[in-house]
Amino acid sequence: MKLCWCTISVKDIEESLKFYREIVGLKENKRFQAGPGAEIAFLGEGETQIELIHNNSIKQINIGLDISLGFEVDSVDEMMRFVKQNGIDIHSGPFQPNPHTRFFYVLDPNGLKVQFVEIS
Repeated sequence: MKLCWCTISVKDIEESLKFYREIVGLKENKRFQAGPGAEIAFLGEGETQIELIHNNSIKQINIGLDISLGFEVDSVDEMMRFVKQNGIDIHSGPFQPNPHTRFFYVLDPNGLKVQFVEIS
């Protein structure tokens, strides 16, 4: 069994696509209308992808407080500078739970925690 994608309901698909393309660095690979007032976009290459779903009839998005997406980066320090330069606040961190792992969190446009982790 393999994990195919993680689905995120979003308030604004353009704002969310911009975040995941420009900040996280994921490539948009599929986007389509999914009925009246609904649109779906898939991002990422490889086995696991992110699916963004926007539906005009849904007015409130509920993101769980204990859910996060994790992305590996070469340097936590460089990524922290990059997100700050792009007007994104650090939600929490950086943390270093052991000598080989450092990470921090930001929030995506919908309030979902996104973790950037450096593993040495």
